[in-house]
Amino acid sequence: MKLLLEQIRSCNICSAHLPQGTNPVLQAGSSAKLVIIGQAPGSKVHQSGIPWDDASGNQLRKWLGVSEDVFYNPNKVALVPMGFCYPGKGSSGDLPPRPECAPQWHKSLLAHMKNVSLTILIGQYAQGYYLKERLKNNLTETVRAYNEYLPEYLPLPHPSPRNRFWLSNNLWFADDVLPVLQKKVIEILF
Repeated sequence: MKLLLEQIRSCNICSAHLPQGTNPVLQAGSSAKLVIIGQAPGSKVHQSGIPWDDASGNQLRKWLGVSEDVFYNPNKVALVPMGFCYPGKGSSGDLPPRPECAPQWHKSLLAHMKNVSLTILIGQYAQGYYLKERLKNNLTETVRAYNEYLPEYLPLPHPSPRNRFWLSNNLWFADDVLPVLQKKVIEILF
């Protein structure tokens, strides 16, 4: 696992497309029990090199019901984005994750983690890549159908502050999905 993480952290296959250069950000350990697959690091995470080290990460930890100590323990939680580097800014937020990363690294990375009990898929890119034909018509329908993907996967919206509107229009998420998520996290990690 150590060699693979070194290879990923030195990857530059998409450097020509990254305005701020490469800085692959992830966390993984061979004994991780929970895998969180997100989109790509934002500019703040690109600078710090710490996955989910921003407002989205704060919200995600609240959703999970875990402390930073638990969240940042690679022997418990793997934090694997679809794109390992900050993709740059677009007209309405960050650009999509680079498409090279997941096919290049995910299979090898996940093969090293034999104790994974649940993979949380955050956002449409992770859900599309892993759920494939099981994906619903949109993110809302996919998240609402979370029971269909358990026990292997649990789809979530992105915890970004930009998603306040989605969360206020989908109150069922806090009532129905978050209690299930927190119960599973407790069962898996504690």
